Parts: sequence; C-alpha cells; structure tokens
Amino acid sequence: MNLPTFGFIFVGICLNAIAQLLLKAGTNAVGAIHLTAENWFGTAIKLATQLPIIAGLTCYVISVVVWIIGLSRVDVTIAYPLLSLGYIINAIGAWYFLGEMVSAQRILAIGVIIVGVILLTRS
Repeated sequence: MNLPTFGFIFVGICLNAIAQLLLKAGTNAVGAIHLTAENWFGTAIKLATQLPIIAGLTCYVISVVVWIIGLSRVDVTIAYPLLSLGYIINAIGAWYFLGEMVSAQRILAIGVIIVGVILLTRS
C-alpha cells in the first residue's frame, strides 16, 4: 500500500473515530436516552439540535466518501482490518476529551491492535 492510499484510509478512520467522540459528547449533553412512545419525537429533536451530534454526523458522511476513495485503491481484506486503528484513536480521544478512564488492560489491548495493524500493513 502506498502512502497516498494509506492516507485516504487513515483519514477515513480518523473521521470515523472523531464522529464517535462527537456523538458521545452530544449524548453527554442530552443525558441517558430512554425512548417511549410519548417522548421519541422530542428526544429526536433534542438530539438533532445538538451541535456535536450534527458535527459527528457530518464527519461520518465525509469519512464514507474518503473511505470509498481508499477502498478503490486497496483490497478490502487490508483496508477493513485497518479500521481497528479507530479503537486506538477513540481510546485516546475519550481519555483526553471526555475524561474516560483507560485501564492497563485497555492499554494492553491497544498494544495488541497496533501489532496486528503492523503485521497487516507489511503483508
């Protein structure tokens, strides 16, 4: 895989991870969601007007476009497993931006993912 192709794949992965962080930030602002027949519309409006959720959905749309460009250049058997890099980006972003805990077990799991990604990209 050449550098431009990896760039498209990596940008798609980053945008997807950022989208997750933004969606979580938006739901944090709203609180736990408990849908019922009576409140689903109001809840949908509340979610649809959260700027982090709008930004997260925008990142998703852009990530799909970038991902498709990347997929046009590399086998899906290589590209799709690279999505696991999103776990690493999300863990770091959730810790840094959302104050979530990253335990030693999670750090070890991230290390395993990194080793897997290195093996995959070298094949």
